Amino acid sequence: MTGLSRLAATLGLALLLFSLAPAHAQAPWQSLPVPPPLPALATQGHVDRDGARIWYGMVGKGLPVVLLHGGMASADSWGFEVAPLVRAGHRVILIDSRGQGRSSMPAGALHYAAMASDVIAVLDRLHVRRADIVGWSDGAIVSLIIAIEHPERLRHVFAFGANMDLTGFNPDADKSPMIPRIDAALRASFAHVAPGRDYDAMARAVFAMQGSEPTYSAAQLAAIRGPRILIADGEHEEFIARSHTDYLAKTIPGARLLILPGVSHFAPWQRPEAFTRAVLDFLQRP
Repeated sequence: MTGLSRLAATLGLALLLFSLAPAHAQAPWQSLPVPPPLPALATQGHVDRDGARIWYGMVGKGLPVVLLHGGMASADSWGFEVAPLVRAGHRVILIDSRGQGRSSMPAGALHYAAMASDVIAVLDRLHVRRADIVGWSDGAIVSLIIAIEHPERLRHVFAFGANMDLTGFNPDADKSPMIPRIDAALRASFAHVAPGRDYDAMARAVFAMQGSEPTYSAAQLAAIRGPRILIADGEHEEFIARSHTDYLAKTIPGARLLILPGVSHFAPWQRPEAFTRAVLDFLQRP
């Protein structure tokens, strides 16, 4: 695997703990806890658009919040967060990005902008005029693209671990000890949620996208108006340069910056209670 491919793989979110952890106690940012299964969903369905069949699920009542997973993962990444959000009075909408999880692979290349359009198509299918979005890694990129292209559809955007251009990668990311654990777990998790599908073809398509996108300019970010935006990351983020996270928060008008202590790119698993509390604190601000 090339350095670029290894970096891209790490930005994906695995669902299963690959037990290579040392026997001694680890700091949270060095751990990779396995999320529990999703609760029973009240609604599941598909939206067909632009050559792909996009899976979605929904559970709960109240203000809608969309959860967007990272590259090569699926909605099952959110096993820690769904139930607390439902208990807090939210209708949780889960979407598998095109080509990943339960959503089919279209002909041709994958693009973040198409994934953003898929989210809008799901909201239209569910008759949701405006929603909050919580995005993690690739999902955070998609959430910010929606803020650029469809700001009228959003109330809040909680973007965790995002890069909006290729300079946002930490140049030392391919040295992370997480790489072999994540790389192996991504393959296993894909087999679990999409049995019989070709993982290698999916991975090649995601790698190609992550190696060439996103390429959004400071001017495009500075033109965002409408939704409230929080740019978040972990204190020990492995893959996104801290300077880029700061840049996003400074460039997007009115955006807040939150660095969660003691966690890394995988904060939603490492300290799920703290992560969910941060999400709810932001979504419930007047």
